[in-house]
Amino acid sequence: MNMDAQMRTSSADHNDWSQRRLMKNVLVASLAFLFLFTAFQALSNLQSSINCDDGLGLASLSTIYVSLILSSMFLPSIVIRILGLKWTLVASMSCYTLYSVANFWPGWGTLIPASALVGFSAAPLWSAKCTYLTTSGIKYGKLGGESIDAVVNRFFGIFFLMFQSAQIWGNLISSLVLQQGPDNDFRNDGTQICGVNDCPDTEGSNITDCGDDIEDKLVNTLMGIYTGCGLLAIFLIVVFLDPMEPSQQTLEGGKCDLFMATLRLLKDKRLLFLIPITIYSGLEQAFIAGDFTKSFVTCSRGVGWVGYVMICYGVTDSVSSLLSGRVAKYTGRIPIFVSGAIAQAVIIIVFFTWVPEHEDLAFLFVVAAVWGFGDAIWQTQINAIYGVYFNDRQEAAFSNYRLWESVGFAASFAYSNFLCVSTKLAILVSFLAIGITSYLFIEIKESRKELYIPTTPTKNDPVGIDGAVFSISSKEQ
Repeated sequence: MNMDAQMRTSSADHNDWSQRRLMKNVLVASLAFLFLFTAFQALSNLQSSINCDDGLGLASLSTIYVSLILSSMFLPSIVIRILGLKWTLVASMSCYTLYSVANFWPGWGTLIPASALVGFSAAPLWSAKCTYLTTSGIKYGKLGGESIDAVVNRFFGIFFLMFQSAQIWGNLISSLVLQQGPDNDFRNDGTQICGVNDCPDTEGSNITDCGDDIEDKLVNTLMGIYTGCGLLAIFLIVVFLDPMEPSQQTLEGGKCDLFMATLRLLKDKRLLFLIPITIYSGLEQAFIAGDFTKSFVTCSRGVGWVGYVMICYGVTDSVSSLLSGRVAKYTGRIPIFVSGAIAQAVIIIVFFTWVPEHEDLAFLFVVAAVWGFGDAIWQTQINAIYGVYFNDRQEAAFSNYRLWESVGFAASFAYSNFLCVSTKLAILVSFLAIGITSYLFIEIKESRKELYIPTTPTKNDPVGIDGAVFSISSKEQ
């Protein structure tokens, strides 16, 4: 078994991996995720508005991320070892497509099981994607003699440029379809409480629409389009993506190896200091998809405007994803992280002080755009820093990433039906402050360590070259 694994890995290492071929694979994977999440992200944005009876929509989203937490600990390495990186992507994308199908008949017996299936497939999907991109970046950097850090940043920037643009196309589709319904001219008559004052237990709280006025034929049309997007994503991976062998550790690992590796990685203080900002990344994405769309957009303008506002969010997010990866090459990560934190902190303050009204449409777009800029920072740079800090333990690192980000998602969607918007904002700003502070601490500390390279041999350093790279490597062994 071990000999077979070594032969497969050796064969993979000697494949003719040209830079052009590697770039082609990055683009194919990115395009496939674009189509897949054109459907899934738009559906997520709509769940709190079209499936809000008894909180079904938010319950389905919470189920996804609770399942993802569990799958992050066990499934990625097992599935990747059995199916390989390429076919793990295919199988996982098939589960996402079934979620679109379940929305033809939304109910507790259909949507919740489909959500659990998405959650269990999400960890293998993202682990396979992150491993594929990082490995491609390492190969590309070695072929071209470039900094691996810079190439990995660039590849994640390209990926998230296309991935985040899914917000544009998915939400454009939803708005074009749903605005054919009767709520196109919706106007809050003053009986609905919106924005920061929206509380579940308050009389007159935001229960606008709840999907009651949306015609079934419009919903079915929308779900048909989204199902087609998922099938197209699967087709691209099957036909155009070249197989790439997972790491030797994944090929030879046992069933519980990832779980144990995930836990062992928690001994690394760098990971511990990254956990708060990773959780915040999940919290802020859940807030924009669940609470902002319901309590600010739907409440003041109607569900038909959710897609258009989120298009603005997606455009800013995708463009900023590309730019942040390129700018980080010259400025380093710290200024990029700080700019993202400032952008979203300002918007959180705005949310505390502003109650949206029908006439505030333009400001809804501004808020969504600034929030999208901040989200682009978290998505590209947090992914990249996990890949760089833990490049020799990618599966465990990205398992931890998805685990802690999913904790943020699951918590936000779980308490969304019970807490006031003001309380949710307080949670957000608290995690943002803690997250950016802990990140800056460990990043600055690691940067200083890289600058320290003793030249005089010592008892513990007989060759006089102990420094950041060697210290980090010793921790990762």
